[in-house]
Amino acid sequence: MQDVLTGNFADFHLDFAPPRRIRVVDWNIDRGLKLPGIIEFLASQKPDLILLQEVDLNTRRTGRLDIAEELARKLHLYYAFGCEFQELLEGSRRSPAYTGQATLCRWPLRNCRVIRFRAQSTFWRPRWYLPKINPFQERLGGRIALVTETRIAGHSIVAFNLHLESRGEHSLRAAQLKEVLLEAGRIPVGIPALIAGDLNFDPFNEDAKLLIQRAGFCDGLGMRGTPTTTRRGLFNPGKWIDTILVKGFVHAQDGRVHSRVRVSDHYPVSCTLTFPS
Repeated sequence: MQDVLTGNFADFHLDFAPPRRIRVVDWNIDRGLKLPGIIEFLASQKPDLILLQEVDLNTRRTGRLDIAEELARKLHLYYAFGCEFQELLEGSRRSPAYTGQATLCRWPLRNCRVIRFRAQSTFWRPRWYLPKINPFQERLGGRIALVTETRIAGHSIVAFNLHLESRGEHSLRAAQLKEVLLEAGRIPVGIPALIAGDLNFDPFNEDAKLLIQRAGFCDGLGMRGTPTTTRRGLFNPGKWIDTILVKGFVHAQDGRVHSRVRVSDHYPVSCTLTFPS
């Protein structure tokens, strides 16, 4: 479960000068259940760096596909996949199934690793008295951050791909976020860092805002309060829980929530990172 799966389907290209800008997309893709629509949107954005959550591997519900590999193949990108949970009701003893996070990039991904949070909910643990049906989602494992590094024609960048806990109090999610911010604080000065993902709470509420500011990160979307999840009932217009945070010598602009894209229960979010000349 600590291993990171990687692959390469990128087209060969030479970069003779560092790019001034890269396009970043973050998205909880709801396991990849509507894969054709997901591929269509991502291809339309021509992204350089993609961070995805709820990505299936060998589950019944997504036709036993390796979703990360399928996306990388269709989009001609490098990819890394980190296992969050083994989905006990979606696989078998001989053919286990997983869900996790995937990061895809135009350039090679290096030093890929998983941070499995010390603070975890016990909600997902198997229990003998629960019926073996999908609503209970029995799982092994726990929430993670997938960390990747890439060097983009002279520029290095470290990306943290998060999926914080959906169950329990905000204090649990704040503790998981703090683990990532502490790890990000170890990055050498001068190397930009990016934190993106499904935080499952407002990243600028009082529990998180001070942690983010103290760590030197800022909002990369500039659309605070805009719902990033689909409407859930008459009185719930959606929640703002997906974000992109940046730190270092990069400037984020053109932040957007793509609220017309309806192939997941989350909307994709994107921004452009500009490097100094």
